[in-house]
Amino acid sequence: MAKDLVILAYSGGLDTSCILKWLIQKNYDVVCYMADVGQDEDFEKARKKAKNIGAKDVIIEDLRKEFVDNYMLPAVQMGLIYESRYYLGTSLARPCISVGIVNAAKKLGAKYISHGATGKGNDQVRFELSVYSLWPEGKIIAPWRLPEFFERFQGRSDLIEFAKNENIPVAATPKEPWSTDENIMHISYESGVLEDPGVAASSGIYKMTRDLNKTEDYPSTIDIVFDKGLPVSIVIPSGHDKPLELSDSLTIVQTLNKLGGQHGVGRIDIVENRFLGLKSRGLYETPAGTILHVAHLDLEAFALDREVLRMKKYLQEKMSDFVYNGFWFSPEATYTRKCLELSQQGVSGKITVQIYKGNVSILSRKSSTSLYNKDLVSMDVAGGFSPEDSTGFININAIRLKEYARFTAQTKF
Repeated sequence: MAKDLVILAYSGGLDTSCILKWLIQKNYDVVCYMADVGQDEDFEKARKKAKNIGAKDVIIEDLRKEFVDNYMLPAVQMGLIYESRYYLGTSLARPCISVGIVNAAKKLGAKYISHGATGKGNDQVRFELSVYSLWPEGKIIAPWRLPEFFERFQGRSDLIEFAKNENIPVAATPKEPWSTDENIMHISYESGVLEDPGVAASSGIYKMTRDLNKTEDYPSTIDIVFDKGLPVSIVIPSGHDKPLELSDSLTIVQTLNKLGGQHGVGRIDIVENRFLGLKSRGLYETPAGTILHVAHLDLEAFALDREVLRMKKYLQEKMSDFVYNGFWFSPEATYTRKCLELSQQGVSGKITVQIYKGNVSILSRKSSTSLYNKDLVSMDVAGGFSPEDSTGFININAIRLKEYARFTAQTKF
């Protein structure tokens, strides 16, 4: 009798390696799926490990370009920042990976998709809502939500013991007393020793960015060119006659990550609100994303109509929630994204930024589509503006304030 096929989102770590073995023991054929979204991973080593455990096959797919072009940079264009601080690096990667794993499941005729996300986190929601949106008839196996699994494996020590008994190679002790998620956009750190928000994180935890006392002692200047809200090229002075010009999106992100990391740009330590209702503490490093978001924000203020900008900010907050909560492929997110893209039609130009000691500072901006009118705003020429009109403008706006003052003077609260 043929076994049902499961596609497992595999990382090569302790959890998914044990889940792989557990699924095989439950009489499933398992194909492991690994998405390369820019994490520091020895994929061939992970492939060999999965095969030795018993995986029927291992699929490794390079999704770095896909992630940057269709998720990260559109998030910059839309201005997506969750709770005004988090640039959504992990959240954006989940729908990207989901597309890859669903395509694999359809191609191989799999019945199930499985993952190692825990029952308390956001990733289970993001991953599964994306899968169901892309593959409505698909089925999910989430071991950490199944009593037969989580009652048997109540923590890391149980998994380590299981791995030893099944000859699965793992470190005897945790390499790092926290959990990390990495891609080309960011690295996140949470859980373990970070669960106490009152304890400062060790500076040695960070991988992408330098401590400020170890950063360069000179600033770096970068020109960032946007077309309809999307960063399309950067220019960096090289110290020689010809500056470095880059237009490939993947190379732009990699270069800004390196340069921003050297200057300690993009670190945050926050408490955020998970979709399930829990609060969690997370540390994030997003060098390139921070530089691009700061530059894009300045260009928007320069180029957009005031009321469009305010309406856009409302929509970007809604879209940030959609992405954080796992609704990238929902109808409301599709609609909101189209509205946000429409707002960016005139957001084109060049922003010059300086990065230094953890800061991203705007030096100048140029745009042929900006609504900025130098003559109209100048203090030296009239530029078509009539000062007398301001008197009526002030008087009309003062009516409400005068009436309120009159009312409160007569009324005792």
